[in-house]
Amino acid sequence: MRILASIILVTALGMAASGAITLIVQRQLALSSIDDRLLADVASARTIAAPGGETPYASNSEALQAILGRVVPGYGEGSLGIVDGAATYIPGVAADVSLADDDAFVERVTEEVDDGSVRIGTYLSQDGQIRYLASPVSVVEGSSSAVYVTAIDLEAEDSELTSAIATFGIAGLLVLVAVGIVGWLVAGRLLEPISVLAAAAAEITATDRRTRIPVSGNDDVSQLSENFNRMLDRLDEALTGQRQLLEDVRHELRTPITIVRGHLELLQSGRETDLQRVTGVAISELDRMTRLIEGIESLADAQSTVLELGEVDVAQLTGDVVTAAHGISGYEWVAGPVAASRVTMDRSRITQAWLQLVANAAKHSPSGSRIEIGSTDLPDAVELWVADSGPGVPEQAQARIFERFGRVETGRGNSGSGLGLAIVSALIEAHGGRVALSSGPEGSTFSLIVPRKLSMPGEAEA
Repeated sequence: MRILASIILVTALGMAASGAITLIVQRQLALSSIDDRLLADVASARTIAAPGGETPYASNSEALQAILGRVVPGYGEGSLGIVDGAATYIPGVAADVSLADDDAFVERVTEEVDDGSVRIGTYLSQDGQIRYLASPVSVVEGSSSAVYVTAIDLEAEDSELTSAIATFGIAGLLVLVAVGIVGWLVAGRLLEPISVLAAAAAEITATDRRTRIPVSGNDDVSQLSENFNRMLDRLDEALTGQRQLLEDVRHELRTPITIVRGHLELLQSGRETDLQRVTGVAISELDRMTRLIEGIESLADAQSTVLELGEVDVAQLTGDVVTAAHGISGYEWVAGPVAASRVTMDRSRITQAWLQLVANAAKHSPSGSRIEIGSTDLPDAVELWVADSGPGVPEQAQARIFERFGRVETGRGNSGSGLGLAIVSALIEAHGGRVALSSGPEGSTFSLIVPRKLSMPGEAEA
């Protein structure tokens, strides 16, 4: 309603201003046209009074009578001949403006032209407002004074303008009504998504996050609705992730807690021979829970990391990772092909992710086996990889192992906490890249695909 009232008010003020300006200008033009007509009548009267520069009349009164007889008043006009201060002659035809019966007007005109000048002015008579021009007629010296007066009814002249203004007013009211209707529909159309948005926000709860705003059109409010829906999707994903994390943590902690509890209950039997074994088991399980918590913390840090970007020599980075891998004894570490590129990345985070793949390969490969580390140039990315000689990962489990607590029993040795590859995936996704896996019976190759042009997650959507 406030928007609609503002629109109607501004429209009404604009139309009123334009109407007032138009009225003033048209009245000035009409008044100028009236004065031109009065001057034309006086010019005709002078031509009659002194044709060819010589007067054929014996007196001023006779010349005035000739003028009144030959200059015929038009529509809305009237004329009068005044001799020695008295209304003496009137037109020979019926005139729309009668001047002879208004003594005050006759007296006023007589006084105005007493000095022999031509006067033009406006007079409010009993019949309405008139515009007049009074010109002395002096063709015979020493003769009686004579004044020719011609007048035009201003109200009659203004009737067309008044009618036009009335029409403008009616049209203006119709326009305001149309503006009001259209404004109501448009404002309702534009503000409807906001109302729906408010209703959706009120309906959303922690347990019901399915509500979305229907989007139609391509205006700013529609864009706001799309952004709100995207925000709801992100919130839903975050809440779902939190809930899944709690479920996963509960599941992961249940086993060590059960084991510790079970062994502690053995102590109640009072058998001292069980004390050392129970204590060792309890400490081992508590250590596992500690590593689990540290892994969750590392994963959270990887998911919220702020990258410190810089240009990195991939060949040098590959050599550094190979050197670091030799610190893990018991395996044959081999340097593979090296990419000759410089790529913008967070060197520390990429190194962390790559070494996690190295540690993962060592954990799941037979002792003394060959593990190759290298890098490869791709058209729009660089591939950093580790190839082991382990038993491989089943195809149906290859996607699962990159998820949180995604352990798969494949005969590849100690399964760990199930967070290592999830951390790797989070770190590489922060760079706009991805983790790839190629696995078979003779081993697996884990790769970090880092794009040459950094594309942060959500950048395309934004």
